[in-house]
Order: sequence, then C-alpha cells, then structure tokens
Amino acid sequence: MDYTVTRESFASLASYWADSKYQLRWEPLFVIPPWLEVWWQAFASASELYLGTVWQGNDILGIAPLMLRGNTAAFIGSVDVCDYLDFIVAPGRETEFFTALLADLKREGIAHLDLKSVHPDSVVINELIPLVRKWQYDAQCTQEDVSLEVELPPTWDEYLALLVTKQRHEIKRKLRRLEEAGKVGYRSVEDRSSARDMMGTFLSLFTESREEKADFLTAQMESYFRSLTEVMADAGLLRLGILELDTLPVAMVMAFDYHDHVYLYNSGYNPRYRSLSVGLLSKVLCIKDSIERGRKKFDFLKGGEAYKYHIGGTEIPLYDCQIKL
Repeated sequence: MDYTVTRESFASLASYWADSKYQLRWEPLFVIPPWLEVWWQAFASASELYLGTVWQGNDILGIAPLMLRGNTAAFIGSVDVCDYLDFIVAPGRETEFFTALLADLKREGIAHLDLKSVHPDSVVINELIPLVRKWQYDAQCTQEDVSLEVELPPTWDEYLALLVTKQRHEIKRKLRRLEEAGKVGYRSVEDRSSARDMMGTFLSLFTESREEKADFLTAQMESYFRSLTEVMADAGLLRLGILELDTLPVAMVMAFDYHDHVYLYNSGYNPRYRSLSVGLLSKVLCIKDSIERGRKKFDFLKGGEAYKYHIGGTEIPLYDCQIKL
C-alpha cells in the first residue's frame, strides 16, 4: 500500500486534534498541539521542526512530533517541563505508521532516535521498541526516573481508605488544624482572564516555597508558564487551584484536566504558613476536587518526592529509549 509523509504546521496539527474523524491517540497531555507549540516557541532554539504525518489516502495513520539536530531526532519537549512524550498514532496502525516514518527519517539523514520521558503505556514501549528489535535495529531503554499516580475512587471517603492508617490520620489531623486557624477555602480558576490575574500570585508562591524553584524560574521559564497557562485555559484544560486562609491565597497548584485524568503540574506555597502544611493540603484538596468532579486518575507526574507516596501515589517507571537506525 502507498503511504505519504507530509510536514505539518502547528495550525494543521491543531485542526487534526479538533477533528474527530481522525481516530488518533492524543496521549499523553504533553503531545497535544497547544502544548507542543508553546514549548517550541519558548525553547526550540536551533532545532529543525519535524511534524511528520503519515497518510494512507485521506486517513492519518499517525503523527511524529519531533525536532531534528544533525543526524538525531528527538521528541519536541524537554524533560524538565514535559513529563511524558510519545508519538500520536491511530490504534491498530502502528506498524504501518512506523514503517513509513522511519523510512522518511532515514531519507532525511536521521540515524538516531533520542526518545526521553517515555511512559510504560506509550506507543514507543509497546509498539516501536518491539518492532525495531524485530528489524534488528539497536534499541536500548533504560529507566531515567519515576512518576507517581493514584487511581481515584468515586468518593473522598474511599480515597482516604486507600491510604495507610498513619497517613490517613495525618491528613485528617492537618485539615482540622488548618480549619482551626481560620476560614479555609479551595477554589479553581479555569478561564484565561482569571488565570492571567492569578499568575503573579502563583509565581510568587512558587519562588517563595523553595530556593531551587526560585532558581528554576528564569525569565524564559516565567514566559513559558504564562503562555502555557493561557493556551491551556483556552483549550478548557486548566485547573489553577487556590487554597485560601481567611481569603488570603496561601498555596496554589497548577493542574491540567484531560480525559478524566488530572495532571498535577506545579505548585507553590507561602512559607510563613508552613506549620499548617498548606503546601501538602493544597494537593490533597486538589485530589478531593478531582474526585468530586468524577475524575478517574490523579497524576503527580515526574519525581519521587516523599509526599506523593504519603497521599496515595503508586510508582511508575519512566524510560529513556535510544534507537540506532
């Protein structure tokens, strides 16, 4: 069968994402067009854009969101701000997609695929790696990090019951202590205008909460966060959670809500309220809000911080896959 590979723009990618006739697996969150475009505008520098789409007639078999440098192709994204990356493929068409894609990449002079931040559920792990090994290419995958996530039950009480006894009692105790300190509120901002108004507060809490976060928030990174917040709000995926004590924002979380899956992307808190555990409780209340809205999974994302285990997270390995063509 004849296949064609076309180079796309972010605008054409967005049109495919919006059109349900293309049966593509747009997972995870970090491969959707608005996310890719914001990252590219902020960080791409000298890379060549390769949005390769494989077609059979009028059907899209898949999309490769890649950037090229020399003879190497890597996913669009970076490990510090894009937790999982993958190809966008129509289920059941993986072999055809990768056959056409790799042939096109080799014609472009690509000899190496550098595929970082790969989740065990990815097309890379489940389809590409077995395929290229069958074709006798050199393919190596090593664990680079962990992520943590929790499957959400239907009710808050059932969630608490999932936790070990000590942690369940600790959460209840911390919530009571916070409530004794003043009037507690938790709300979420979702629209562009409100998110823009709250980003100054979020970034202040972000930098105040830990010294390494202050170092991380360069001018370039701040611009990226602000742009990302706005485009994700426009896409209807933003949940900027605000924990208030007597109407004062004391902690915030930046989360994204996509396909019944809540991604906890970043957070910050006022260190003057550290004794009230406001940083941890902002995340706990984000989980509670997610349960009340019927979401199925809460993803703490990359990193093995202790608090993630304490509030129900289960460890998931993340891989760095290197393929020599």
